[in-house]
Order: sequence, then structure tokens, then C-alpha cells
Amino acid sequence: MNVTKGKEGKDQMADGYILQMKNITKTFPGVKALSDVTLEVSEASIHAICGENGAGKSTLMKVLSGVYPHGSYEGQIFFQGKEMAFKNIKESERAGIVIIHQELTMIPELSVTENIFMGNEIIEKGLINWEKERKRTKELLEEVGLHINPNAIIKNLGVGQQQLVEIAKALSKNVKLLILDEPTSSLNESDSENLLKLMLGLKKQGITCIMISHKLNEIAAVSDYVTVIRDGQTVDGYAVEAGKVDENKIIRAMVGREIENRYPEHTPKIGEVVLEVSDWNVEDAKVPGKMLCKNSKFHVKAGEIVGFAGLMGAGRTELMRSLFGKNMGIFRGGTIKIHGRDVKINSVQDAIKNKIAYVPEDRKVLGLNLLDTIRKTTVSANLDEIKTGGLLDFDKERAAAEKYRESLKIKCRDVSVGVNTLSGGNQQKVVLSKWMFTEPDILILDEPTRGIDVGAKYEIYKLIHELADQGKAVVLVSSELPELLGMADRIYTIFEGTITGEISAKEATQEILMKKMTITA
Repeated sequence: MNVTKGKEGKDQMADGYILQMKNITKTFPGVKALSDVTLEVSEASIHAICGENGAGKSTLMKVLSGVYPHGSYEGQIFFQGKEMAFKNIKESERAGIVIIHQELTMIPELSVTENIFMGNEIIEKGLINWEKERKRTKELLEEVGLHINPNAIIKNLGVGQQQLVEIAKALSKNVKLLILDEPTSSLNESDSENLLKLMLGLKKQGITCIMISHKLNEIAAVSDYVTVIRDGQTVDGYAVEAGKVDENKIIRAMVGREIENRYPEHTPKIGEVVLEVSDWNVEDAKVPGKMLCKNSKFHVKAGEIVGFAGLMGAGRTELMRSLFGKNMGIFRGGTIKIHGRDVKINSVQDAIKNKIAYVPEDRKVLGLNLLDTIRKTTVSANLDEIKTGGLLDFDKERAAAEKYRESLKIKCRDVSVGVNTLSGGNQQKVVLSKWMFTEPDILILDEPTRGIDVGAKYEIYKLIHELADQGKAVVLVSSELPELLGMADRIYTIFEGTITGEISAKEATQEILMKKMTITA
């Protein structure tokens, strides 16, 4: 690790800053991702960083952690009073800086112990000392409040447990500054609350946390200071009074404009029933006898937005994926009617032919091929539409991609760039454009705004309203109850694979929904 003592080092630590990033500028070909960004983080604090997708938050953290090595950016980094010049992640981790990414990086087939000590094994006489590793793993798991067997396989753990294992792994590296990128985006309310409590516990131990988050209620709950980044620049920053955040002030700083209402005003134009599902039963393929969907029955009308509420594991995604071509679980009976006609949907191709589209909750695994370009992705679910004389017409492909780039306001240099170069919000817009290109009558949106900032959410909400106004039947699955209350015309609740309630949005409250989400009908 290249370390040089900064002239201001002693003063910086006297001021109580564990980290100072000064005048950081990072440029990619044709794009200035960061421009003269400054960040100061106090020791033993929780510092929140907010900003729209693509604002530069993750780029700044990659500069800090050595993903973008010293020399590839302009500016200075001071950590614990010394100027740092990290060449890679290993150097930043040796200094005590550990980053936990939004997409967890563990190997699913390996054990908890193997994942925690991967690349950092306890070696004695040329061999791994498994007994010491398992003992230390148990101690680390207890520190994060996770009571599981160190030999447990990662893929068998819930997302919340996996997140805690990642933090245990960070603690094994003698972490001084822990960076968490959207740490609760995939967690349910209970797991999110436990993680926030853990962060407060780490703070008491003297560990500093940087939290990148779009959830303003969580920022209010745990943060000591907020920095807002917009378009690659630091635009605001202020201390947080315990439990209080001026949400409107943060939103204004993030998006550069006032958003008076988180959810756009909308008057639905509801027509006839488009989709009817009756007595839908699906068995878990891995656990014989366990039902993922039990006698599910619901309907959606043209122009209607129907929400589905349920805790993580309640069966919302399982229901939607099983309807979309029976690609989850084992089908055990049920019927689907579209426009009053019985249909048989045994594959994704059948679903597309019957004008059903499905935007999955995990856009990077199920929604996109990260090796593809925007233009290829846009047309991938409806290639017949761009054929001329039996061959793919690349002019039609580009025209289609450009159309959705413009209408969905996808921020990119060109539709020929890879989808992996886009921010989360823009990736989600590409997934939406792919399914809009199929011209569906029924659009299933599973967590369409997960991990997306307030400004991008607002744009997607307006798009959902536009699709409903075109007469499409829209199903909206969301873990955020305010989102369902703000967007849906009717809401179904699910608990353990059973639909437990149907409530009009006008009558629904968070308390009513939560009650029906936690009891059997």
C-alpha cells in the first residue's frame, strides 16, 4: 500500500475526521462522473450519502476503496490523518476500509466460514486451520447477532442473514470504516430494523459507517450527517438531529427541483376485466408438500393498477412467476382467463403470446443480460417485430431502442453501450422498455422501484400511470406500503402463499395492510 503522510494529517484527526476526500474528480471517456467532490466523515459516526441513481455515489466509493486506483482520478484521500494512494481493494482493506455492495458478493455454494475467510485464510504449517476458522466465525456471527452454524451453506440463508454474514466478514478484517451500499434494499422491515440496530452498535464500538441509501426514514433513524451528491458534485450537507430529517430538503437537493407529491396525481379510467386467476395452486419444487400458492384468486381490469402486499417470503413473487409461464414451482391446478377466455400458459413464450409481460424484482439476474447493449435488450422479447424478410433488421433495432431511450428518458451516451454501464434506475427503464416493446395487455411489475432514487421513482410512477391510461392491466408488487397506497387502485394482501384480503386504496391504511399481511385468511 502506498501511504504518504499528509501535511494536514494531524489537524484532520484533531478535527475528528476519520476520512476526508478532497476535490475528487473522476472522468470516463466522454463523461465526467465526479467533479471536485469533497466528503468529510467524522470518526465513530454514521454518515449517509444520498443522490439520484447515476449521481456518482458508487463511483466515489470505488475511488475510496481502490476499485479505481490512485492515478485514475484527481484529488486527495486522507484516512486517519494520512494521505492514501490505494492501488486496489486489498490495500484499502488492509487500512481498515471495507465496502459491502448492494449485490452481495459471496459464493452461494460455499459455507459461511469459507466465505468469511476467503482470501484471508488462517494458515498454519501450509494448511488451513479449519477449527480456528470455524471458532472465529462463530464469534463474528455472535457479534452481528446471527445464530447459525458456521458450516451452513450461503445459498440456504435468507437475504437478511447473508447481509449479516457480509458484515461479519468485514469485522474479520479489523474494519475501521464500513461502507454499506443500499444495505436494506432487499430486506424486509424486520431485517432492516435489525441491520440498523447493528450499525448503531458498531458505532458504539468506534466503527465508522458510510451508508448509501434512498430510504429517508432510515437516514433519520441512524445517521449523524447527510451529504447529497447530484450530477457528480457535492450540493449539500448537514448534521442530522436525532430522529429528524427534512425529507423535502434532501429531495430538493437530490433532484434539483421541488417534488410536491411523491406520487403523481392520477384519475384512473377503469374498464372491463382483463385478467382473472382462479384456484391457483403451486407447490415448492424443493420442499415436497409445501405450497407456494394456495387457491389464489384475483382479477385485474383494464386501466387498473392492482397492488400486491406481503412480507418477504409471503409468496408474491412466486405467484407472479408461476403465472408468467409456470417458471417457478410445480403447477398443481388453477385457471387463467384473459378477456374472458380460458388460456393455457405453459412457458414464457406462451405468456408473451398472450400479451403478458413481467418485470422481475431482480433486474440484474432475471431482467437483463449484462453483456448486452441497450439496443439488443430493448428488442430481445419481441424479435419478430424487427425482422425483414426473415432476418433481423438492425436499423429497426436501433430505431426501437432510440424511441424508448427518448420516451423513458434513459440517460446514456448511445443505445449501443452495454446495460452494465447504466445506473440502477436507467437499467430498470431498459427492462421496462424491453417489455413495453412487446405491447402487452397485462403488465406485472415486481418491485419496479427497488434501489432507485426518489427522482427516478417519480418518473417510473408517471410511466405506470401512462401505461394504465393506455388500457393496460397493471399488477404492482411492492414491499413499500406507502408506494402501494400511493399508486394502487386496489390492493391484495398475501400471507404464506394465501391471498388474505382485497382492499380498495381509498379504504386501505398501512395498519390494515400489515394486519392482513400477517394472518391467515
